[in-house]
Amino acid sequence: MTQEERWPALPFAEWKDTYATLHMWTQIVGKVRFALTPNINHYWGTTLYVTARGLTTSAIPYHAGIFEVRFDFIAHQLEIATSLGETRAFRLAPRTVADFYSEFTAALASLGIHANVWTMPVEVPRPVRFTLDQTHASYDSEYAHRFWRVLASIQSVFQEFRAGFIGKCSPVHFFWGSFDLAVTRFSGRRAPERPGADKITKEAYSHEVISVGWWPGDGEVIKDAAFYAYAAPEPAGFKEGAARPAKAFYSAQKNEFLLMYDDLRASPDPERDLMAFCESTYEAGANAAKWNRAELERGK
Repeated sequence: MTQEERWPALPFAEWKDTYATLHMWTQIVGKVRFALTPNINHYWGTTLYVTARGLTTSAIPYHAGIFEVRFDFIAHQLEIATSLGETRAFRLAPRTVADFYSEFTAALASLGIHANVWTMPVEVPRPVRFTLDQTHASYDSEYAHRFWRVLASIQSVFQEFRAGFIGKCSPVHFFWGSFDLAVTRFSGRRAPERPGADKITKEAYSHEVISVGWWPGDGEVIKDAAFYAYAAPEPAGFKEGAARPAKAFYSAQKNEFLLMYDDLRASPDPERDLMAFCESTYEAGANAAKWNRAELERGK
């Protein structure tokens, strides 16, 4: 596989409508997992995971066993499979969010799966209930495939980065609310409660964290796809850390280190430079916050 195939172009302006629609579809599927899966610390039990073909919920319990929902961005279909051997599938193609919601919930019901889902999207401006959303209806299969291809390439690097940490660490997982792939390390120490934080934010940041991730951008504050890294709470001196590679920078607007995806794609060795970004931003946060690195890192 060529570097262009591993790290394809993903300009926000070219796929923003597909992105917006796919964001709503993943929220619908993610909310089913959220409704039926026992709550795990920091809401880790609600996320999706990268697969060799797309994204999956992994196993979800229901009254007759377990089931799994998979987005396949090679065959471009949504698949539901149960431990009873039953399956349902339908094509991923241009269709409204309301239509997707209706067909998906009908497919679940035909398998005897019922979930009490809150139909209002989260973490998006001007949300419209899934059942009423006739606006988001785009699906460009080429860009959906590119999006998954990017996730698959990042997954490998993030997994290697995660393997170097023996303290508490999240899986490499995809957040359907914010639509980003991330992995988070923990110091093991409690963090002060954020003033005015909602229930989810309180739980997510109950302990000190250093997180690295990738996000497709928004066309505005971050115009195109970018890698990010932050420490929460942010320790004094973090922003002055020596982030690598050279194109990485600290954004005072986002309070994060950023590395634009297109800058990584232009590198002769994207995997090496992404690992350098992960390691250097972690070191900036762990050193500034005085984490016990000897106890938390493999081989330290």
